[in-house]
Amino acid sequence: MNKDKGIEKTNAVRHLESMGLAFEVRHYKVDEEDLSAKHAAQVLGMDPDQVFKTIVLRGERTGYFVCVLPGSCEIDLKKAARAAGDKSCTLLPLAELEPLTGYIRGGCSPLGMKKKFPTFIDETAMLFDRISVSAGKRGLQLLISPEDLKNATEAGMADLIA
Repeated sequence: MNKDKGIEKTNAVRHLESMGLAFEVRHYKVDEEDLSAKHAAQVLGMDPDQVFKTIVLRGERTGYFVCVLPGSCEIDLKKAARAAGDKSCTLLPLAELEPLTGYIRGGCSPLGMKKKFPTFIDETAMLFDRISVSAGKRGLQLLISPEDLKNATEAGMADLIA
C-alpha cells in the first residue's frame, strides 16, 4: 500500500488502496501542448517504453473496451479488436471520453473509470518490474507492477502494438 498520506486521491488511487496494492504516485509538470505519454516519460526521467497510455475503443460487436500500451508505440486496431473478441474496432471520439470514463485526455487511467470495461494490457508490460500509467489526472502517474495492474483491472494480456 502507498504510505504517502499527502497524495491526491483520484479514483485510480482509491481503487488501488482498496485492494491493498503497492504503488507510487509521481507528479510532473503538465505541458498542455504535449499530453503524450512520451512527454510524461521524458519529464519523469523514465524509459518511454515503461510509461503506458490508456486508449478507449469501441468494438463493432463487443462495445467499449480499454487498451494499455507503451507510450512510445501506436495501437494496432486489428490486434486490439482480436484481443477483445471482435472483428474491428474504432478509437473512442474524444468528446465521448469524459462522459464515458470520467477522465479527460492526458489523464485517463485504466483504473477507476465510471464503469468497468474489458481491459487489455500490451504484453511488453511484463518486461518491467514496474510500469507507469495515469493516476486519473493530468500530471499524475502511478508506478505499479504490471502483475498488480493486471489484477486490479482484471485485464487480459495481448500483443496490441502496430
